[in-house]
Amino acid sequence: MQLQTSAKDQLRAFVSRIERLEEEKAALAADLREVYAEAKGTGFDVKALRKVISLRKLDENKRREEDAVLTTYLHALGMDTDAAESEAA
Repeated sequence: MQLQTSAKDQLRAFVSRIERLEEEKAALAADLREVYAEAKGTGFDVKALRKVISLRKLDENKRREEDAVLTTYLHALGMDTDAAESEAA
């Protein structure tokens, strides 16, 4: 199968753009690792920081819904600290 000159040019342009974006993505990933390492170096818990970032991405209603489900599950497993304290009293 032979591509016409215009299709070849278009293909080259797509490949070039994709490669450039992949390079930018790799650079951004390196920058993110550096920021997380800096945060860890100053005493912040990176796992918690990643969780905060993921929660901030969520819609407020979606975040509340996830919190409610998590609370329900923790309570059902006896892992809810409020429930455990009130049952112990």
